[in-house]
Amino acid sequence: RDVYKSQLHAHGVGTARAVRIFKTYGTDSVAVMTEDPYRLARDVRGIGFRTADAIAARLGLSPTAPERLRAGLAYALQAAMDDGHCALPVPDLIARAAELLGVDASLLRTALVEEVGGDSVVMDTIDTVPHLFLRGLHAAESAIAERLIALDDAPLPWDEIDVAAALAKVEAETGRPLSASQRAAAATLLNAKVAVMTGGPGVGKTSTLDALLRVLAEADAEVLLAAPTGRAAKRMSEQTGREAKTIHRLLEIDPRHGGFQRNEHSPLACDLLVLDEASMIDVPLMNALTRALPRHAALWLVGDVDQLPSVGPGRVLADVIASGRVAVARLTEVFRQAAESRIVTGAHRINGGRMPEGADTPDGDFFVVRIDDPEAGAEKLVEIVTRRIPRRFGLDPVKDVQVLCPMTRGALGSRHLNQALQRVLNPNPPVSVERFGWVFAPGDRVMVGQNDYDREVFNGDLGVVTRVDPEEGLLVAGFDGREVTWPFEELDALSPAYAITIHKSQGSEYPAVVIPVALQHYTMLARNLLYTGVTRGKRLVVLVAQTRAVAIAVRGGARPRHTKLAEWLHKPARRSSSGCRRSLAATIPSPVPDD
Repeated sequence: RDVYKSQLHAHGVGTARAVRIFKTYGTDSVAVMTEDPYRLARDVRGIGFRTADAIAARLGLSPTAPERLRAGLAYALQAAMDDGHCALPVPDLIARAAELLGVDASLLRTALVEEVGGDSVVMDTIDTVPHLFLRGLHAAESAIAERLIALDDAPLPWDEIDVAAALAKVEAETGRPLSASQRAAAATLLNAKVAVMTGGPGVGKTSTLDALLRVLAEADAEVLLAAPTGRAAKRMSEQTGREAKTIHRLLEIDPRHGGFQRNEHSPLACDLLVLDEASMIDVPLMNALTRALPRHAALWLVGDVDQLPSVGPGRVLADVIASGRVAVARLTEVFRQAAESRIVTGAHRINGGRMPEGADTPDGDFFVVRIDDPEAGAEKLVEIVTRRIPRRFGLDPVKDVQVLCPMTRGALGSRHLNQALQRVLNPNPPVSVERFGWVFAPGDRVMVGQNDYDREVFNGDLGVVTRVDPEEGLLVAGFDGREVTWPFEELDALSPAYAITIHKSQGSEYPAVVIPVALQHYTMLARNLLYTGVTRGKRLVVLVAQTRAVAIAVRGGARPRHTKLAEWLHKPARRSSSGCRRSLAATIPSPVPDD
């Protein structure tokens, strides 16, 4: 083993990456690397295109070699998927790959035709514009549309319900009257096989869902509840008094083969599946869910479509609504008790494109602290988190306060703020370990960076380091009462979580949220980003902000994503890919005349 690692080192591969390469390929490691170094980026976690490209250069591969051009195209497309797209317009893909590779765009035309001729990508149109998809995502969006249409066309799994009488009975039993808009939403969902209930904070989604579940309990319907994250599932359970699982637990992870044990051959046993925080569900997860749902069952998606879309590819909830194919109940009335919260009113002002207003009394729940520049703002934010909030509100700065950042970079980005907060909140730990640019010590708040089915922790899960053992080379962290262990060489799976990005906070709520909003994050400032961040706070929200940056955010529209689900739901998919290669060259602007 050491011999192979030494050979990998000779090609510029560091120790941690060499260990992973050897774990993946064993004694074939050197042969795989020399034959196709770009395979490392596809197969080995922690190795990206740039690392593989550097290895290829050391091996003497030409910058214009066909395999490098194809690998660059594949990486550019995969990077777009990581940004949430399911596809890219062909000219956009060419431009991204040309910039990445440092080559002329004309060289990529032939490589792209060859790539489409392979197994990994497929060409199709979105609104008549040619796009390139990763084959798996193209198939997944198509399959989701087909299954949702089939579900929606089937009969309801419960007998006809007198909605008015059933809701009146629930109101009498609970003593909680429903508004006219809530009754209308309930009627919409009870009469639909596939339906969406959406709305912002304080509009009664939870109480409407609770009433619906009580009605269906009377009808003896078998109902399953699920949410994308552990925190969201726990909150759903607390709000409904019924068990709710994470989607991964519901679908039963298959640790031996990967993927899920629940599918069309082993479907879920239910008459209705209710998915909360549905804006977080990406295309691959929705594909797995619809595979596992029996044809007779109903599916309700509950969430706030105005929040950020999923971290993964797609915009499932928004596309389902936009398609016009399924029933949608949109709640907009903010109830009196919720309207007394500046957090709720501030969130709705932001979502409506207006500037939020901070509280003018010390006991308020929403504050705006003005700053002039990011560096001074970072110092002020650390003081607010570590001193002001604990002193005024009695909240624990580690357990109760979460800093949510638009980006990782800059003085007010999550990376710098993590380091600054860690120095104050965990200053002199008895033992620590430094790996992959981070220091970890007992007491540190940490976040998981990717799904780990073996350890049963998932992207965005929050925990606290409980033990660091230098002798054994192990770190132990607690996640909701369960301890999970990592060897030091795999600690790139974790990062400190005193400050995290707003994207990573989706599906979670915190007692207090502090959000820096600065012009240095200009490229990320958007209404749905700030709105999502503000709605994460339960008792307190503080914006540490440059006024102009907030104005840019509330005016900024959501970033578009290239997806085809809405189109397929509106017009069922026609599976024809004939002529893709013949028509491809005509769709790529040629910088030079063809020979």
